[in-house]
Amino acid sequence: MHPAARPRSVVRPGPVPLPRPRARRGRSLIDADALRVLHRAARVLLDDLPDLTDRLTAVLEEQEPAYRAALLTDPDGIWQEAHRSLRHSVTSLLDPGPARDAARRCSWKIGATRAEQGLPLDALLHAFRLGGSLVWQGLVEETSRSAPEDVRLLVHVAADVWNFVDEHCALVADAYRQVERQLTWRRENRVRVLAGALLDGASRIADLPETAAALGMPVDGRYVVVAVAGGRPAGCAAAREALVPPGARAHWHTGVDVDHGIVLIEDDAIGTAIGTAEAATVGTGTGDGTGGAGGASRAGSAPAVRGVRGVRDAGPVAGGGAGRPGPRERTPGPAGAAGVRIGVGSAVNGLAAVGDARRFADLALSVCPAAGGTVRLEDEVPAALVVSSPDLGRTLAARVLGPLLRLDPADRDVLLDTLATWLDCDGSAQRAGERLYCHRNTVLNRLRRCEQLTGRTLTRPGDLVEISLALTARRLLPA
Repeated sequence: MHPAARPRSVVRPGPVPLPRPRARRGRSLIDADALRVLHRAARVLLDDLPDLTDRLTAVLEEQEPAYRAALLTDPDGIWQEAHRSLRHSVTSLLDPGPARDAARRCSWKIGATRAEQGLPLDALLHAFRLGGSLVWQGLVEETSRSAPEDVRLLVHVAADVWNFVDEHCALVADAYRQVERQLTWRRENRVRVLAGALLDGASRIADLPETAAALGMPVDGRYVVVAVAGGRPAGCAAAREALVPPGARAHWHTGVDVDHGIVLIEDDAIGTAIGTAEAATVGTGTGDGTGGAGGASRAGSAPAVRGVRGVRDAGPVAGGGAGRPGPRERTPGPAGAAGVRIGVGSAVNGLAAVGDARRFADLALSVCPAAGGTVRLEDEVPAALVVSSPDLGRTLAARVLGPLLRLDPADRDVLLDTLATWLDCDGSAQRAGERLYCHRNTVLNRLRRCEQLTGRTLTRPGDLVEISLALTARRLLPA
């Protein structure tokens, strides 16, 4: 069979040896000649380094705006830095050993220094590439002048020269980014320290301008502090976004249990919108009277205020207040943020008073139900008053409600629940009975028994205020 017609399925005996690469004849001689040409030109560049530095700074001034501005403020510093970098680079071509280590240290220091000064990284890398380009151009020009026939040999070292440039660009970028991360951490930590001192009321007057600059807020503005707690971290983040109206300036200070937001009130519309939460579409609901003692009051708001209104309009025995609007309810929490509790403090003037605003926000937060919701301090002043003095609140609860608290648990819970529900219904026995699923006369009988046990009269404003505050203290303060 003719060899050209041999079928493809025929297997050749034994492995087929791979072709050996041809020996590169004369490569070592060429490399040696190229290095000789490189070193000769590099020595000339080293002697003419000031002129090369002038050329580099001129190119930087022409092509790089960031360096143009730096040359106006510190021309000598830029020139010395460029001279030092070029000297290390050219010396590394002559002595690749120790000189290259010194060149690496020089490039690292330049990257770190320029990061601290805020020079853009792109401008810095552009400067290094321009320096490498000028060095290569100088090598070619010198070789063309002194030995034109040797220019072709520089091709064999071109890769080494540009690899050197790339290596130092990477070093500069690495040093720059490391220092930039450190500066960012220090800046954020400093902002956190300043904001924390401001919220704690421990900020010095001398630190207020620095604090204002760090937060991006004026020293003499009007501020309100918002406290957010409870729920999952994602829920707290959503609550923070929903609380502050669009366009308002705010700084959030995260804590272990509570996050505090310092909000600048630039107009009355922002102050009104804070905490009302247009995103508050899912409510936590209010009490339905089915809980234990004071259950309705736990979910209602400001029973003392509503109780006084009820007495003013009609007495409990007369069952007045029928047909009046229902009790005011707390603002529900932001959508999807179940369990998130939000307290909005009162507005203060100036950054120096932010510590007081934080205390107001914490008071509002302490009044907020455990199930979640939003409480504005100005809407819950009686409850905040009780919480701000817990020892007096407990004393008041024990003195006013003591006879009721000593009853059997079943009787105690029924009477306290009836009393709180009646206050929540603005003194209307009719609506209280509807909420408690009993007749209005039953409500009135229970209220009379409360009057007999406590020695207070629900038609007397002073007694009614004491009872309302005592119920609030029992609801909000731990035993």
